[in-house]
Amino acid sequence: MSQFIEMFGTVESTKPLTDYIEVSFPGEWGQEDKEGSGVKVIRTTNFTNNGKLDLSDVVTRDIDSVKVEKKKLSKADIILERSGGTNENPVGRVVYFEEDGVYLFNNFTQLLRCKEGVNSLFIFYSLFNYYQMNKNVIRSMGNKTTGIQNLKMDRYWQIPIADVSIERQKEFETIYRQADKSGFDGLKSQFIEMFGNPLSSVQRYPLKKLGDCCELNPRRPSLDLEDTDNISFVPMPSVSENGYLQDVADEEYGKVKKGFTYFENGDVLFAKITPCMENGKGAIAEGLTNNIGMGSTEFHVLRPIEGVSSPYWLLALTRLPIFRERASKNMTGTGGQKRVPAYYLENFMVGLPPIEGQNRFENIYKQADKSGSVLQYRIAC
Repeated sequence: MSQFIEMFGTVESTKPLTDYIEVSFPGEWGQEDKEGSGVKVIRTTNFTNNGKLDLSDVVTRDIDSVKVEKKKLSKADIILERSGGTNENPVGRVVYFEEDGVYLFNNFTQLLRCKEGVNSLFIFYSLFNYYQMNKNVIRSMGNKTTGIQNLKMDRYWQIPIADVSIERQKEFETIYRQADKSGFDGLKSQFIEMFGNPLSSVQRYPLKKLGDCCELNPRRPSLDLEDTDNISFVPMPSVSENGYLQDVADEEYGKVKKGFTYFENGDVLFAKITPCMENGKGAIAEGLTNNIGMGSTEFHVLRPIEGVSSPYWLLALTRLPIFRERASKNMTGTGGQKRVPAYYLENFMVGLPPIEGQNRFENIYKQADKSGSVLQYRIAC
């Protein structure tokens, strides 16, 4: 989730993972459960790519009772995939265990149990986030034997974890669990999981100027409109802080054709003035009368380029808190008249994902709009 990056992405002080872990050991596989009375064993096939367990197909195995007692999972344990992986998803995935009952984990996985005074969900998400953001680094931690990737644990133990107080760790857990229930932050999280952190020094996709990914503040063409024809008029209050247009009214074109910002259906509006910019005001122009809108001069307009960019990718990018925080540091002007200049957006460097990936994100965005939650529509990395 992007909230994790916002809270801890700029923390400079880190400690290696090993400093946070009290107990760690590999799992057991045992023998075939011929009597049907064996213990449930979690395999990597029960891992999902969003850090959760899918226990719809859990096997049972015959394992010595002493080993079961010694190695059974406890709530808040982290399970690490130490053998497996694919070309797309290298070995090293993690899942968080919160189940009732007795479970073991197989010999392709490893338990990570945190020290007292450490929030295990914070450690889990630190590892989950590191995996998503640094797959090439994770891939370099594995070696192959008979086609299977095996994690080099001596390197894995050195993964840097933000050195923050237990209070901050617990604060993140509260936010995480609220997000899990309500879908809060889901689209921002999905954007970063699919495309990476746009402010990271390492990008998954070729770097492009944002001005090459869209047409910024396009010129108004010659319009076949009479002054008495209606168009949509969008003042600043009609752009919400949640990414939508609201309370848009029609106005005669002749009354607003001068002194306002022109845009069309499918354009992305970005509020450039403080505090609207910091508060997240922005939206996709949709349902405009006669396909045309006029609005506040405090909007920048980003027009997607066919085959290059999706309006939903542009909107999500420019509404990310980390994007707006960087933009706020590049405002010009003073006091209540500070604005993000067009040249900042024009020259912002971003990893441009293939349009197919952007279209997948667009589908998630639209479905989340209908359901109120992105969690049902997440696409595995």
